Amino acid sequence: MRQEYKHFLTIPTRWMDNDLYGHVNNVIYYSYFDTVINAYLIAEGGLDIHDGRVIGVCAESFCSFKASFAFPEPVEAGLRVGHLGRRSVRYEIGLFKAGLETPAATGHFVHVFVQREGMTPVEIPADIRSALEALKA
Repeated sequence: MRQEYKHFLTIPTRWMDNDLYGHVNNVIYYSYFDTVINAYLIAEGGLDIHDGRVIGVCAESFCSFKASFAFPEPVEAGLRVGHLGRRSVRYEIGLFKAGLETPAATGHFVHVFVQREGMTPVEIPADIRSALEALKA
């Protein structure tokens, strides 16, 4: 349900998101997951995607489809944190149609934080951890 998510971002669908069947292709849903997560980390956690020493890499992702989207329909992406560890976080995402309480798709995405150089796992930086704490379910 919509109220279970702590943060929302409206993502416009694009013409190219539709497939030959006239709806947003399933692989694009993962792009929406990535978009809501990274937009939040940049805005609220100070993640520097270009020059930061620490980055998050996807270790696992999953999506359960319940209803389709189609261009030009907006996607309202809900975000929460299901588990916050020392070096990793499990985000839970719901993709909603405008005005509906039940999600059209749900899923999760696991980030492991690593040093950009060498890809060695590190503890989640304090600013990012603080932003993630605010999303805990």
